[in-house]
Amino acid sequence: MAAAQHFLGSLAAGHKKQAIYPLTDAERENWNFVPLERKGVSFRDTSTTSQALGIALLRTGLSHTGTAQAQAIMQLELFLKELEKDTVGRRDPANYLVTIFGEPAADKSWGWRFEGHHLSFNFTIVDGKHVFYAPSFMGTNPAEVRSGPRKGERVLAAEEDLGLALINSLDADQRKIAIFAEKALTEIVTTNKKRVDPLAPVGIAATQLKPAQREQLIALLKHYLARARPELAEETFAKISAAGLDKLTFAWAGGLDRSKQTYYRIQGPTFLIEFDNSQGNGNHIHTTYREFKGDFGHDLLADHYAKAHAKTKK
Repeated sequence: MAAAQHFLGSLAAGHKKQAIYPLTDAERENWNFVPLERKGVSFRDTSTTSQALGIALLRTGLSHTGTAQAQAIMQLELFLKELEKDTVGRRDPANYLVTIFGEPAADKSWGWRFEGHHLSFNFTIVDGKHVFYAPSFMGTNPAEVRSGPRKGERVLAAEEDLGLALINSLDADQRKIAIFAEKALTEIVTTNKKRVDPLAPVGIAATQLKPAQREQLIALLKHYLARARPELAEETFAKISAAGLDKLTFAWAGGLDRSKQTYYRIQGPTFLIEFDNSQGNGNHIHTTYREFKGDFGHDLLADHYAKAHAKTKK
């Protein structure tokens, strides 16, 4: 709350107006991860102080690791700018926006978004205490920098390597269950949809894994959750555990090493994780974390508004 207030307080009047929308505005769910015009206030239009406070706000939602990944992804825009010989400002590490929905207050419901190319973090706070951070998206282009001073850099290396390690730990019979397509999917299935339902029940169930493989699956899941600040990651894992870790499934499509295009997903009763590395000849990663009821805090917010409406009718 305080970080959002400090960020807003640093803005000029015109920029502050750009940054704030009502919590009920349709713009709150108008999220994306490609280069396009966005609503909110852009870092490139604000002072260095406001930019620093915008990153400080991001740190309140993300862990140290998640923040470092996000900032590294922002800096990849400079690599793309040089690679594509961009002269119109399409690739810009300052072209990331903060949007506030509602009034940041300790006892109110509100939300905020940090978004730009290959990043989208959507936080919703209900009644000042329930925090949701889905949908969440991270992507990298390139997945591995193969030239220049940043050669060898892989921002989402663990997401790729842990997935490959798990699929390669399976025996032949297990792979027949886990692999649902010989070719990788060309994009994450859920794209930037406002709402998602569970995807087709394909892949291998946690109950069909050996103990060590099951631990690998849980470690991969926890790695995605660890993008959020520790207490939020722990709370989310507790909810996933309560819904049933035995109900997790791991599904794979594509090749079995980094030279191939790959896709995988982890799905449970309450959530979905997708990883896709098919674009750019297998050197362009998209990853997302979605919650079937928790995206944008939808269900809890709906309950909140229903109760508020009932009170006003009395």
